[in-house]
Amino acid sequence: MGAMSLWHWVIVLVVVALVFGTKKLRNLGGDAGVAIKNFKDAVKDDSATPELSQTKHAASQTSSAEPREH
Repeated sequence: MGAMSLWHWVIVLVVVALVFGTKKLRNLGGDAGVAIKNFKDAVKDDSATPELSQTKHAASQTSSAEPREH
């Protein structure tokens, strides 16, 4: 009784479609798809060049470890 049945989900989807409209939901779905694709591409690019990110990290550590003169 506590679980949502198929009919509950159908009613929820119909109400959401009536409130937001199908065009807005389609745009939202497309935007979410583009965002996921960009995220996957960024993760893929980051893992493809670990040497570059390690070099940048090492350079930032050496510059911050040097004493500052005032």
